[in-house]
Amino acid sequence: MTETPDNQPGQEGSRSRKTKAIQSPYDYHWLMQQLEEHGKNVYDPRFKLDDTDRPVIIKLLAYFLYDEAVAAAEGLDLQKGLLLMGPIGCGKTSLMTLIRALAPESYRPWIVSCRDISFEFGKTGYDAITCYAKKAFFPYSNIPKVHCFDDLGVEQPINYWGNSCNVMGEILLSRYDLFISHKMLTHVTTNLNSKELEEAYGNRLRSRMRAMFNLVAFGNETRDKRS
Repeated sequence: MTETPDNQPGQEGSRSRKTKAIQSPYDYHWLMQQLEEHGKNVYDPRFKLDDTDRPVIIKLLAYFLYDEAVAAAEGLDLQKGLLLMGPIGCGKTSLMTLIRALAPESYRPWIVSCRDISFEFGKTGYDAITCYAKKAFFPYSNIPKVHCFDDLGVEQPINYWGNSCNVMGEILLSRYDLFISHKMLTHVTTNLNSKELEEAYGNRLRSRMRAMFNLVAFGNETRDKRS
């Protein structure tokens, strides 16, 4: 539990406020209510946050609010990105879309479909890789752009002039190097588990993903919100 019942809604105060045993300036109960209202406006008036998803939502809120105390209690390293893992239809993309607005603009992730990137590779070739790696910086600066690669693992192998390439594997390997050299943050959503990720992208990338990401996972019992 990371609620702050004595908070003023979502505001920082001059004094610290308790979240049970954790000091936090945020009222997580109020934030979840606001998130649900935002979801109703963006998606559907019937949009609702499930109580079973609460542990995941708390982690995402703490991360994007840069709430160091709650993030530490939840085992999150704010210097790493997020690997959001869960079954099909559990709401990974919806939550990332809604919560990204909490981040400062320079750290707000650009959400892009892995499937679309693979099609982009089929049209433009290796420029599709450099676009999300070596060229993924704000203009005229060395500030890296934060990307969230959505649905890692659903992209299809696509050739460019007869050349085959594991496009997302190459992008993530390049972004790992930039994570080390420029602190470039990357987020990923996926339906795959750890074993399936290793099978799809190899052990070399899997080991680097451990360094790049905080693992945030929905439970297997999470219901399909599409129905």
